[in-house]
Amino acid sequence: MEHDTAGDPITGLKWTRKTTEKIACELKRNGIFVCANTIGKLLKKMNFSLRVNHKKNEKNPKLDPKDRDKQFKYIFNMREWFIKNGYSVISVDGKKKELIGNFKNNGAAYCREPENVNVYDFPSDAEGRGTPYGIYDLIANTGTVFVGTSYDTPSFAVESIARWWDIAGSAIYPTKSSKALILADGGGSNSSRSRVWKYELQEKISNKYNMDITVCHYPPGCSKWNPIEHRLFSAISRNWEGVPLKSYETMINYIKTTKNSKGLRVDGHLVTKQYEKGKKISDKQMASLNIEKHEIFPNWNYTLKA
Repeated sequence: MEHDTAGDPITGLKWTRKTTEKIACELKRNGIFVCANTIGKLLKKMNFSLRVNHKKNEKNPKLDPKDRDKQFKYIFNMREWFIKNGYSVISVDGKKKELIGNFKNNGAAYCREPENVNVYDFPSDAEGRGTPYGIYDLIANTGTVFVGTSYDTPSFAVESIARWWDIAGSAIYPTKSSKALILADGGGSNSSRSRVWKYELQEKISNKYNMDITVCHYPPGCSKWNPIEHRLFSAISRNWEGVPLKSYETMINYIKTTKNSKGLRVDGHLVTKQYEKGKKISDKQMASLNIEKHEIFPNWNYTLKA
Protein backbone atom coordinates (compact mmCIF):
# COMPACT_ATOMS: atom_id res chain seq x y z
CA MET A 1 0.00 0.00 0.00
CA GLU A 2 2.96 2.32 0.59
CA HIS A 3 3.29 3.62 -2.96
CA ASP A 4 -0.42 3.52 -3.83
CA THR A 5 -1.59 5.81 -1.03
CA ALA A 6 -2.73 9.43 -1.19
CA GLY A 7 -4.07 11.64 1.57
CA ASP A 8 -5.62 14.95 2.52
CA PRO A 9 -3.16 17.12 4.50
CA ILE A 10 -5.98 18.87 6.35
CA THR A 11 -8.38 16.07 7.38
CA GLY A 12 -5.80 13.29 7.51
CA LEU A 13 -7.98 10.97 5.40
CA LYS A 14 -6.16 8.44 3.24
CA TRP A 15 -7.23 6.56 0.13
CA THR A 16 -5.78 4.15 -2.37
CA ARG A 17 -6.15 3.42 -6.07
CA LYS A 18 -6.51 -0.33 -5.34
CA THR A 19 -9.75 -2.14 -4.51
CA THR A 20 -9.95 -4.58 -1.60
CA GLU A 21 -10.23 -7.44 -4.12
CA LYS A 22 -7.00 -6.41 -5.86
CA ILE A 23 -5.20 -6.12 -2.54
CA ALA A 24 -6.42 -9.60 -1.55
CA CYS A 25 -5.16 -11.00 -4.88
CA GLU A 26 -1.73 -9.44 -4.40
CA LEU A 27 -1.49 -10.80 -0.86
CA LYS A 28 -2.49 -14.24 -2.17
CA ARG A 29 0.40 -14.15 -4.64
CA ASN A 30 2.68 -13.52 -1.66
CA GLY A 31 1.29 -16.48 0.26
CA ILE A 32 -1.10 -14.54 2.52
CA PHE A 33 -4.71 -15.68 2.23
CA VAL A 34 -7.28 -13.15 3.41
CA CYS A 35 -10.70 -12.14 2.10
CA ALA A 36 -11.65 -8.73 0.70
CA ASN A 37 -13.98 -7.98 3.65
CA THR A 38 -11.13 -8.42 6.12
CA ILE A 39 -8.98 -6.15 3.95
CA GLY A 40 -11.68 -3.47 4.28
CA LYS A 41 -11.66 -3.75 8.08
CA LEU A 42 -7.87 -3.52 8.21
CA LEU A 43 -7.87 -0.47 5.93
CA LYS A 44 -10.38 1.25 8.22
CA LYS A 45 -8.05 0.69 11.19
CA MET A 46 -5.27 2.26 9.13
CA ASN A 47 -7.39 5.42 8.63
CA PHE A 48 -8.35 4.70 5.04
CA SER A 49 -11.93 5.52 4.07
CA LEU A 50 -14.37 5.07 1.22
CA ARG A 51 -14.64 8.25 -0.79
CA VAL A 52 -17.09 9.47 -3.40
CA ASN A 53 -16.18 11.33 -6.56
CA HIS A 54 -16.26 15.13 -6.42
CA LYS A 55 -16.89 17.10 -9.60
CA LYS A 56 -14.12 19.64 -9.12
CA ASN A 57 -11.56 18.99 -11.84
CA GLU A 58 -11.81 20.17 -15.40
CA LYS A 59 -10.52 17.82 -18.08
CA ASN A 60 -7.00 18.58 -19.19
CA PRO A 61 -6.86 17.74 -22.92
CA LYS A 62 -3.06 17.72 -22.81
CA LEU A 63 -2.83 15.02 -20.12
CA ASP A 64 -3.69 11.47 -21.11
CA PRO A 65 -4.65 9.20 -18.16
CA LYS A 66 -2.16 6.65 -19.51
CA ASP A 67 0.61 9.24 -19.27
CA ARG A 68 -0.32 9.98 -15.67
CA ASP A 69 -0.19 6.29 -14.75
CA LYS A 70 3.13 5.93 -16.57
CA GLN A 71 4.58 8.82 -14.57
CA PHE A 72 3.41 7.28 -11.29
CA LYS A 73 5.19 4.03 -12.18
CA TYR A 74 8.31 5.96 -13.16
CA ILE A 75 8.33 7.83 -9.83
CA PHE A 76 7.88 4.52 -8.00
CA ASN A 77 10.89 2.98 -9.76
CA MET A 78 13.04 6.05 -9.11
CA ARG A 79 12.13 6.04 -5.42
CA GLU A 80 12.97 2.37 -5.10
CA TRP A 81 16.35 2.79 -6.80
CA PHE A 82 17.43 5.74 -4.66
CA ILE A 83 16.23 4.13 -1.42
CA LYS A 84 17.86 0.79 -2.29
CA ASN A 85 21.19 2.52 -2.89
CA GLY A 86 21.01 4.61 0.29
CA TYR A 87 20.64 8.04 -1.31
CA SER A 88 18.36 10.70 0.13
CA VAL A 89 14.77 10.88 -1.12
CA ILE A 90 12.77 13.93 -0.09
CA SER A 91 9.24 15.08 -0.81
CA VAL A 92 8.77 18.85 -0.91
CA ASP A 93 5.85 21.26 -1.12
CA GLY A 94 4.41 24.48 0.24
CA LYS A 95 1.67 24.15 2.88
CA LYS A 96 -1.41 26.36 3.08
CA LYS A 97 -0.57 29.91 4.16
CA GLU A 98 -1.81 30.85 7.63
CA LEU A 99 -2.84 34.24 9.03
CA ILE A 100 -0.93 35.00 12.21
CA GLY A 101 -3.19 36.46 14.89
CA ASN A 102 -6.28 35.76 16.97
CA PHE A 103 -8.14 34.06 14.14
CA LYS A 104 -10.28 30.94 14.04
CA ASN A 105 -8.39 27.76 13.17
CA ASN A 106 -10.54 24.92 11.85
CA GLY A 107 -10.92 21.86 14.03
CA ALA A 108 -11.71 21.24 17.70
CA ALA A 109 -9.54 20.97 20.80
CA TYR A 110 -10.32 19.69 24.30
CA CYS A 111 -10.71 22.58 26.76
CA ARG A 112 -13.08 23.77 29.48
CA GLU A 113 -14.14 26.93 27.64
CA PRO A 114 -13.99 27.79 23.94
CA GLU A 115 -11.43 30.41 23.04
CA ASN A 116 -12.80 33.68 21.71
CA VAL A 117 -11.32 34.75 18.39
CA ASN A 118 -11.92 37.52 15.87
CA VAL A 119 -15.24 37.43 14.04
CA TYR A 120 -13.63 38.37 10.72
CA ASP A 121 -10.37 37.12 9.23
CA PHE A 122 -9.16 40.43 7.84
CA PRO A 123 -5.50 40.26 6.76
CA SER A 124 -5.09 43.84 7.96
CA ASP A 125 -5.70 42.62 11.54
CA ALA A 126 -2.98 39.98 11.29
CA GLU A 127 0.56 40.20 12.58
CA GLY A 128 1.59 38.67 9.28
CA ARG A 129 1.13 35.60 7.14
CA GLY A 130 3.01 32.35 7.71
CA THR A 131 4.18 30.67 4.51
CA PRO A 132 5.32 27.13 5.36
CA TYR A 133 7.56 25.16 3.00
CA GLY A 134 8.17 21.58 4.01
CA ILE A 135 10.79 18.93 3.32
CA TYR A 136 9.88 15.35 4.24
CA ASP A 137 12.63 12.70 4.34
CA LEU A 138 11.04 9.42 3.23
CA ILE A 139 13.83 7.23 4.61
CA ALA A 140 14.36 8.90 8.00
CA ASN A 141 10.64 9.72 8.47
CA THR A 142 11.49 13.26 9.55
CA GLY A 143 10.13 16.60 8.46
CA THR A 144 11.56 20.10 8.40
CA VAL A 145 9.32 23.10 7.85
CA PHE A 146 10.58 26.60 7.09
CA VAL A 147 7.96 29.25 7.83
CA GLY A 148 8.52 32.30 5.68
CA THR A 149 7.16 35.76 6.35
CA SER A 150 7.34 36.73 2.69
CA TYR A 151 6.20 35.19 -0.62
CA ASP A 152 6.28 31.51 -1.57
CA THR A 153 8.77 31.85 -4.43
CA PRO A 154 11.08 29.33 -6.14
CA SER A 155 14.04 31.02 -4.42
CA PHE A 156 12.41 30.43 -1.02
CA ALA A 157 11.75 26.78 -1.94
CA VAL A 158 15.31 26.09 -3.10
CA GLU A 159 16.94 27.88 -0.15
CA SER A 160 14.70 25.89 2.22
CA ILE A 161 15.95 22.63 0.68
CA ALA A 162 19.56 23.87 0.90
CA ARG A 163 19.09 24.75 4.57
CA TRP A 164 17.54 21.34 5.21
CA TRP A 165 20.66 19.73 3.78
CA ASP A 166 22.91 21.87 5.99
CA ILE A 167 20.84 21.20 9.12
CA ALA A 168 19.80 17.55 8.71
CA GLY A 169 20.51 15.94 5.36
CA SER A 170 24.31 16.13 5.41
CA ALA A 171 24.35 14.46 8.84
CA ILE A 172 21.97 11.64 7.84
CA TYR A 173 23.66 10.87 4.50
CA PRO A 174 27.34 11.80 5.00
CA THR A 175 28.68 9.02 2.75
CA LYS A 176 25.84 9.20 0.21
CA SER A 177 25.88 12.89 -0.62
CA SER A 178 26.62 12.61 -4.34
CA LYS A 179 22.99 12.04 -5.40
CA ALA A 180 19.52 13.01 -4.19
CA LEU A 181 15.95 12.60 -5.41
CA ILE A 182 13.34 15.34 -5.00
CA LEU A 183 9.64 14.57 -5.40
CA ALA A 184 7.62 17.71 -6.10
CA ASP A 185 4.26 18.87 -7.42
CA GLY A 186 3.95 20.13 -10.95
CA GLY A 187 3.00 23.68 -9.92
CA GLY A 188 3.61 26.27 -7.23
CA SER A 189 7.05 27.47 -6.18
CA ASN A 190 8.59 24.15 -7.31
CA SER A 191 6.80 24.13 -10.66
CA SER A 192 8.16 21.94 -13.44
CA ARG A 193 7.99 25.00 -15.72
CA SER A 194 9.81 27.41 -13.40
CA ARG A 195 13.16 28.59 -14.71
CA VAL A 196 14.08 30.04 -11.31
CA TRP A 197 13.44 26.67 -9.61
CA LYS A 198 15.77 24.79 -11.98
CA TYR A 199 18.45 27.46 -12.14
CA GLU A 200 18.71 27.88 -8.39
CA LEU A 201 18.68 24.13 -7.78
CA GLN A 202 21.74 24.01 -10.03
CA GLU A 203 23.50 26.98 -8.44
CA LYS A 204 22.56 26.70 -4.76
CA ILE A 205 22.50 22.93 -4.29
CA SER A 206 23.98 20.90 -7.16
CA ASN A 207 27.06 23.07 -7.75
CA LYS A 208 27.50 24.14 -4.13
CA TYR A 209 27.41 20.63 -2.68
CA ASN A 210 28.78 18.78 -5.74
CA MET A 211 25.56 16.76 -5.90
CA ASP A 212 23.50 15.37 -8.77
CA ILE A 213 19.88 16.40 -8.12
CA THR A 214 17.17 14.30 -9.76
CA VAL A 215 13.68 15.85 -9.75
CA CYS A 216 10.44 13.99 -10.46
CA HIS A 217 7.25 16.04 -10.66
CA TYR A 218 3.79 14.62 -10.04
CA PRO A 219 1.37 15.16 -12.94
CA PRO A 220 -1.03 18.14 -12.80
CA GLY A 221 -3.90 17.60 -10.37
CA CYS A 222 -2.07 14.83 -8.48
CA SER A 223 -0.57 16.78 -5.58
CA LYS A 224 -2.44 14.67 -3.01
CA TRP A 225 -0.20 11.71 -3.98
CA ASN A 226 2.92 13.59 -2.95
CA PRO A 227 4.01 11.82 0.29
CA ILE A 228 4.57 15.07 2.19
CA GLU A 229 0.84 15.82 2.03
CA HIS A 230 -0.38 12.83 4.05
CA ARG A 231 2.79 11.99 6.00
CA LEU A 232 3.80 15.43 7.27
CA PHE A 233 1.30 18.20 6.55
CA SER A 234 -1.71 16.21 7.79
CA ALA A 235 0.06 15.54 11.11
CA ILE A 236 0.85 19.24 11.54
CA SER A 237 -2.75 20.25 10.78
CA ARG A 238 -4.07 17.79 13.36
CA ASN A 239 -1.60 19.03 15.95
CA TRP A 240 -2.75 22.65 15.80
CA GLU A 241 -6.42 22.18 14.87
CA GLY A 242 -8.74 24.39 16.89
CA VAL A 243 -5.82 26.51 18.15
CA PRO A 244 -5.43 30.16 17.04
CA LEU A 245 -1.95 30.79 15.65
CA LYS A 246 -1.50 34.04 17.54
CA SER A 247 2.20 34.46 16.79
CA TYR A 248 4.95 33.03 14.63
CA GLU A 249 6.42 31.51 17.78
CA THR A 250 3.16 29.64 18.43
CA MET A 251 3.15 28.33 14.86
CA ILE A 252 6.77 27.14 15.07
CA ASN A 253 6.18 25.48 18.46
CA TYR A 254 3.23 23.47 17.14
CA ILE A 255 5.28 22.40 14.13
CA LYS A 256 8.18 21.27 16.35
CA THR A 257 5.90 19.29 18.67
CA THR A 258 4.25 17.36 15.83
CA LYS A 259 4.70 13.59 16.03
CA ASN A 260 2.74 10.43 15.40
CA SER A 261 2.72 6.72 16.25
CA LYS A 262 4.90 5.95 13.21
CA GLY A 263 7.85 7.79 14.77
CA LEU A 264 7.57 11.04 12.81
CA ARG A 265 9.68 13.90 14.16
CA VAL A 266 9.46 17.47 12.86
CA ASP A 267 11.68 20.52 13.10
CA GLY A 268 10.58 24.09 12.39
CA HIS A 269 12.40 27.33 11.54
CA LEU A 270 11.28 30.91 10.97
CA VAL A 271 12.61 32.63 7.85
CA THR A 272 12.38 36.42 7.93
CA LYS A 273 14.22 37.02 4.65
CA GLN A 274 12.11 38.92 2.12
CA TYR A 275 11.75 37.29 -1.30
CA GLU A 276 10.80 39.15 -4.44
CA LYS A 277 8.20 37.86 -6.86
CA GLY A 278 8.70 37.85 -10.60
CA LYS A 279 12.39 36.98 -10.68
CA LYS A 280 13.58 36.29 -14.25
CA ILE A 281 16.17 33.86 -15.58
CA SER A 282 17.64 34.65 -19.01
CA ASP A 283 18.09 32.25 -21.90
CA LYS A 284 21.85 32.51 -21.38
CA GLN A 285 21.52 31.45 -17.75
CA MET A 286 19.27 28.53 -18.72
CA ALA A 287 21.81 27.44 -21.34
CA SER A 288 24.43 27.21 -18.57
CA LEU A 289 22.50 24.50 -16.75
CA ASN A 290 24.10 21.08 -16.68
CA ILE A 291 20.71 19.39 -17.03
CA GLU A 292 20.01 15.90 -18.26
CA LYS A 293 16.40 15.41 -19.27
CA HIS A 294 15.10 11.88 -18.91
CA GLU A 295 13.63 10.01 -21.85
CA ILE A 296 10.36 9.51 -19.95
CA PHE A 297 8.49 12.85 -19.77
CA PRO A 298 11.58 15.12 -19.87
CA ASN A 299 9.59 18.11 -18.58
CA TRP A 300 8.67 16.19 -15.42
CA ASN A 301 11.86 14.18 -14.90
CA TYR A 302 15.37 15.61 -15.10
CA THR A 303 18.73 15.56 -13.36
CA LEU A 304 20.86 18.61 -12.60
CA LYS A 305 24.47 17.43 -12.59
CA ALA A 306 27.24 18.98 -10.52
